[in-house]
Amino acid sequence: MYIKTTRHIKITVIPTYLAEQSDPIERHYVWAYTIKLENMGQETVQLINRYWHITDATGAVQEVRGPGVVGEQPMLKPGNTYQYTSGAALRTSSGIMTGHYEMTTQGSEHFTIDIPTFSLDSPDQVKRPN
Repeated sequence: MYIKTTRHIKITVIPTYLAEQSDPIERHYVWAYTIKLENMGQETVQLINRYWHITDATGAVQEVRGPGVVGEQPMLKPGNTYQYTSGAALRTSSGIMTGHYEMTTQGSEHFTIDIPTFSLDSPDQVKRPN
């Protein structure tokens, strides 16, 4: 579990390796990740855009930008939560994801909240001592 709070918005990420959708022989590894956003502040906010920076074990980078998450631009009133599950596929058995959400207040103030950096690990990854 990975947790980060920016401007009273707490983000929790739980990644899960999906062995049944992965095919290591074909170099196809798939993860689901569940993200929960909690508005611990005093103002209503809306998630407008997302940005992901995904790096596999070889250093190859994918960038993903777009409106909302899973087709939604959720509104979070004070004390409310929003949770969704999405996925990522890599050609290596491990990687790292990081990113941010672009948010807005009801007063049209725009700001960015950080998503905690999290690792994508599969049972097939080679373990190396530091």
